[in-house]
Amino acid sequence: MSANGQIRHAFTGRLARKLAVAGTGAAVLALPLIGATTASAATPAAATTATTAATTYPDTLDGWIRESLDIMAQHGIPGTYDGIYRNIMRESSGNPNAINNWDINAINGTPSKGLLQVIDPTFQAYHVPGTSWDPYDPVANITAACNYAADRYGSMDNVFSAY
Repeated sequence: MSANGQIRHAFTGRLARKLAVAGTGAAVLALPLIGATTASAATPAAATTATTAATTYPDTLDGWIRESLDIMAQHGIPGTYDGIYRNIMRESSGNPNAINNWDINAINGTPSKGLLQVIDPTFQAYHVPGTSWDPYDPVANITAACNYAADRYGSMDNVFSAY
């Protein structure tokens, strides 16, 4: 093999490894950089991987918690299903539209909202990219509350009362 061929082989090997780490979306976009024969061979696998990688969640408490856990994992936010579920049941009984209109936060004009009863300033400060900016959105509410609990208590798993 020529020196030029060895350099190209080393480059495409490194590029392929980087693309595998970056994810399938990046691989599909960068395939023309690898070369026509490699790209045509990789396209069906990339399409299959992209199809199977898309996760759908049921629009239920279980689905909201699982989707939040996946987003939390992407952002390094600790927490477990059991810790999140326990706190949701205590705070809102699983009602994503719950609002507390009687405590000190409500008296001060910022009532607690959603599954984990987050006030607006806390929700905005601990909002996690990739989630809705609506504090009543179950996934956004759980994820922001877990981000706050991680910062304040180490994890939502360490919260056993109002926080």
